[in-house]
Amino acid sequence: MIVLQRVRPRAALRTWLEADEASALIDAAGDHRALIAAMVLAGPRISEATALRWRSVDLARGRLTIEASKTDAGRRVVALSPWLLEELKLHRAKAAYSGADDYVFATRNGTQRERSNVTRQILRPAITAANVKRAKAGLPPIGSDVTNHTLRRTFASLLYEAGASPAYVMAQMGHTSSTLALEVYARKMERQRGTGERMDVLVRGAEWAGDMGTSAHSESERVAV
Repeated sequence: MIVLQRVRPRAALRTWLEADEASALIDAAGDHRALIAAMVLAGPRISEATALRWRSVDLARGRLTIEASKTDAGRRVVALSPWLLEELKLHRAKAAYSGADDYVFATRNGTQRERSNVTRQILRPAITAANVKRAKAGLPPIGSDVTNHTLRRTFASLLYEAGASPAYVMAQMGHTSSTLALEVYARKMERQRGTGERMDVLVRGAEWAGDMGTSAHSESERVAV
C-alpha cells in the first residue's frame, strides 16, 4: 500500500529593496516622494501611513507617532532619519493641508487616501520611472513584485545595515512577534561577507587584524610585481 504524504508548499521568500533601489524609488516618486520615503525610512504599515496626521509628526524632535494601530505594540514612536525629516519638512511646506488634524499624505481634496490606490497610483508609477533611469545607467530594474509591504521590510533591512539590534527593529516596526524581524535579520546575515574574518578579529583582537591587513597588502604588492 502506497501512502501519499501531503507536501506543504514552500513559503515565498520575502524580499526587500537594496539601498540603491530604495534611493532610486524615492527620487522617482515625484510629488509623492515624501510618502515613499516614509514607507522606506520609517516602515509604517500602509494603513498607518494613510491614517497619519500632522499632529503625530514632530518635526522639531525628529520623530513620528503611530497612533492608528490595532495593538499596543503598534502604537509607537519612530525615529526619523535626517533624510526623511527633510522630506517631511519640504512636504509640509508645500502641502495644501498642513493643519494638526490634516492627513500627512492626503488626497487632493484633503481626505484620507485609499490604501489600495497607493500601489496603483503611486508605487507602480514610481517603479516604472525609476527603472527608466536605472536602464539608462546600466543598472538592473526594480522588480515588478514590489509591494507596500516590501518597503516595510526594506525599513527593517536598512536598520540592520545601520547596526540596529533585532529588539530595536521590532520596536520601530511595532511588532510583538519577532518572526519578521528575525527573518530579515537572518537573511541579511547570510549575505554578509567576511563573517569569519570579523569573528577572528573579535577573538584575537584589533592589533592582529591590523597585522593581517598589512600582510595581505604586502602580499598583493608582491603578486602585482
